Amino acid sequence: MTADELVDVEIRLLLEGLQQVYGYDFRDYADASIKRRLTQWLAESPFETFSQAQSRLLREPELFVSLLQGITVNVTDMFRDPSFFRTLREQVIPFLKTYPFVKIWHAGCASGEEAYSMAILLNEEGMAGRYRMYATDIDEAVLAKAAQGVMPITEMQRYTRNYQKSGGTASFADYYTARYDRAILAANLKKDIVFAPHNLVADAEFGEMNMVLCRNVMIYFKPALKERCLRLFDNSLLPGGFLCLGLKETLERRKMGDHYDELVPGSRIYRKRYG
Repeated sequence: MTADELVDVEIRLLLEGLQQVYGYDFRDYADASIKRRLTQWLAESPFETFSQAQSRLLREPELFVSLLQGITVNVTDMFRDPSFFRTLREQVIPFLKTYPFVKIWHAGCASGEEAYSMAILLNEEGMAGRYRMYATDIDEAVLAKAAQGVMPITEMQRYTRNYQKSGGTASFADYYTARYDRAILAANLKKDIVFAPHNLVADAEFGEMNMVLCRNVMIYFKPALKERCLRLFDNSLLPGGFLCLGLKETLERRKMGDHYDELVPGSRIYRKRYG
């Protein structure tokens, strides 16, 4: 057995142990992706091998939290892919505005930048107080950060450009208060968002949603887990609801794709058919 094959065995045993002890199942994450993240965590840890780390990881929850943060992907921006948010504003929000109240599930929200972006968009389109957004993630530490709504002030210039490209109608500076090296988001953006832990591998769907967003999360999953996620989203969505995926994700050649229409070609915004 080569050294690389031995590492693969160690990783399989580690992932099995983590699932049994903590209930977090990463066995259906893409092999190359999970191996890359675990290897990076190991390089920054005091351990030389995964076998050496395993016994302490299974017995020390605090150490496991550090590993969890290394595994999960928390790279996100406000108004990431501005054209996506412009399409939401121009093509989706007019439909949502016809309802007295809408429910939105943002799965894999990471540190909340896209959830807050959605809140800004909805508020600008006159829907403040008429929606409830459930922003979920597997990582409770990053969820706690998201709920605070505090971001580096150094990112605001880039976020402002994204906001303007997305069709923003106000001054982006109105949505945060600068305090030293931090930007504190306005309290009214938080009041209609519920940040909650949710594990796409094991947990159930959220029912009767008008919109589900899960962008650039499933690209790290194996095909079987991708299918499970899509079934969760499908079961969560009401007829006429919208499913928003990342630009590298698609419903093409998937069975459930027969029940959806892409709103704008290439947008990865799908509307669930009635009947």
